[in-house]
Amino acid sequence: MERELISLVCIAGVAFLCPILSALTPNKVVPETVFLLGAGVLFGPHVCGIIEAGDAISLLSDLGLAFLFLLAGYELEPSQMTGKQGRHGLLTWVATFAIAVGIVFAGPGDGQFDLAHLAIAICLTTTAYGTIVPILHERELMGTRIGDGVVAYGVWGELGPVVVMALLLSSRSLMASGAILLAFALIAVLAAFIPKRLTRADGRWARFLERNADTNAQMTVRGVLVLLVGLVCISAVFGLDIVLGAFAAGFVLRALMPEGDHATERKLQGIAYGFFVPLFFVVSGTKIDPTAIATDPVLLILFIAALLLVRAAPLYLGLSAFPESRDMEPRMKATIALYCTTALPLIVAVTSVAVSADTMDQSMASVLVAAGAITVLLMPLLASATLHTIDAEMGRAIKEAVHEPKQTAHIMRQHWKMERSKRAKQPHVLTKRRRTDGKQ
Repeated sequence: MERELISLVCIAGVAFLCPILSALTPNKVVPETVFLLGAGVLFGPHVCGIIEAGDAISLLSDLGLAFLFLLAGYELEPSQMTGKQGRHGLLTWVATFAIAVGIVFAGPGDGQFDLAHLAIAICLTTTAYGTIVPILHERELMGTRIGDGVVAYGVWGELGPVVVMALLLSSRSLMASGAILLAFALIAVLAAFIPKRLTRADGRWARFLERNADTNAQMTVRGVLVLLVGLVCISAVFGLDIVLGAFAAGFVLRALMPEGDHATERKLQGIAYGFFVPLFFVVSGTKIDPTAIATDPVLLILFIAALLLVRAAPLYLGLSAFPESRDMEPRMKATIALYCTTALPLIVAVTSVAVSADTMDQSMASVLVAAGAITVLLMPLLASATLHTIDAEMGRAIKEAVHEPKQTAHIMRQHWKMERSKRAKQPHVLTKRRRTDGKQ
């Protein structure tokens, strides 16, 4: 018990300090998540050994992952998944999965495609949608054309791997896994239908919830927690990953509150980002073994390169091919593709399943998790740089700097001023889309 409390105190301190460290970086170029992961590595069992993820800490970490996906699912509007761009996002993910399977199968090995190979292929197709959403909000991209593109393509990079994990990455037959998945979907639908029907049929129940939403009872928050923990528990009992239960809880919550509830959202974000989500990222960092990475750094680099090849390249090509996004500037397409190549939480989940099934060793899992952690820093950074600097004028600035190297700093400053002026004259790049209710 004492070891668990010491670990918890360390995690709480790290969670408090990391936003400060992130704010001290120029333009917050290093996300808070990167510092949380780094702290997990530093204080984890492979370096200092202060944080030990025992059963209690692991349970809290799982709840952090669940909150991350709850809020990500709640952010979604059904039209973003079922609309034309959402359908194209699904089609693109299917293509990336096929490419990933082909690359992994053709890679070095004995020619047999086992669960370890399947786990690696799934990791190559993931998008850390829950991790990206706060970054998009912070950079004021949610609701813009770029944000809509990241949502439409990124959500399938989160949901697709979860479904494939449930169907293929288990010891059950495909038919049994499909039946269990269908049963879970039915339970999730009932979880949305019954409360909505109850509140409509009995106005007293709805008024009771409204009166006690901001009292000590906090009925709305408690109701959301019942929904979240209940669906996560059911997914675990069914042998499914808890990510599926948490994501489903987010969908159900959006169905129950289609117009949103700012007060409830603030409370949930306070619970999630105030404690549980930072704890999840710190604990994820403790699973990274620097020694394993140092032993095989080539594998780390190859996996990140494979992510760009398997996930970013097809996504860029898809954005260039589909009618609704064909007219986008190349830098906007590249920005969406890079954001959607950010991949961490699901890599943790997939590798944990593979290690538990004894189909993947811990050193391999550690390298894959480390690669996912690096993408949390690298991909948003590249996406931001791509959106704000890559155009014809940047090429001209580089040529000028080559001819006059002593004036490089001045040339680049002028280029940045030109970029800011251009963005001010082209507000359509970051223009918020209008909702049907007229609100921004």
